[in-house]
Amino acid sequence: MVVKVYGPDYACPKRVILCLIEKEIDYETVDVDLLKGEHLSPQAMILKLCAESRAIIRYYAEKYRSQGSELLGKTIEERGLIEQWLDVEAHNFQPPLYDLVYQLLINPKTGVASDPKRIQEDEEKLAKTLDVYEKRLSVSKYLASDTFSLADLSHIPFSNYLVTTLKKGYLIRDRKNVSRWWDDISSRPSWKKVLELHPPVF
Repeated sequence: MVVKVYGPDYACPKRVILCLIEKEIDYETVDVDLLKGEHLSPQAMILKLCAESRAIIRYYAEKYRSQGSELLGKTIEERGLIEQWLDVEAHNFQPPLYDLVYQLLINPKTGVASDPKRIQEDEEKLAKTLDVYEKRLSVSKYLASDTFSLADLSHIPFSNYLVTTLKKGYLIRDRKNVSRWWDDISSRPSWKKVLELHPPVF
C-alpha cells in the first residue's frame, strides 16, 4: 500500500509524512500550493475525505501498530496520556504558533498587514503553554511517558518554524527541559529525512 500525501511542503502534511516514516509505510506526495489556493479547487475538495492530520496519524499508528516505531504507548494508561497531550498540542500549542506563522510568514507574502498586538498575544500564550511543558518534562523524558510517541511527533513540524524562520527559538531555549526535549525529537532520523526530502516552503 502506498499512501498519498497532499501538500508536502507545509507543516500539517509533514506531520503525516513523519508518522508514515516512523511506521515504515510507503508514501508518495502530491504538490498543492496553499498560497495559490489550490487546496480550495473542486478537485481538492472532493479529495478531502480525511484532511485532519492528527486523525490521520492516529489511524496509521493504530492500523500499522505492529511495524515501525510504537507511537501509541505500551499500556492503556500511556495511550490516555498520549491522547491528553495531543489535545494540549491541538488546542493550546498549535493555535498561537499557527497564527504566528500567518502573521510573520504568510501575511507578508500575500500583502496582508500583520498585527503586532496579535503577535505579542500569540507569543504570550505560547510561553504559558511551554511553561506547562517545562514542568511536565522535568519528570518525564517525553510528554506522555519516557518513550517517544504521537504526542511528541505532532509538535515537530510547527516547532521547526518556531526555531528557524520565525526566529523565536528562545521560547524553547529559555526552558531547560523543553530545550532538551526539542533537541531529542528534532534530531530523530525520521525528521531529518522529512527535511531532506521535503524542505519547508517558508
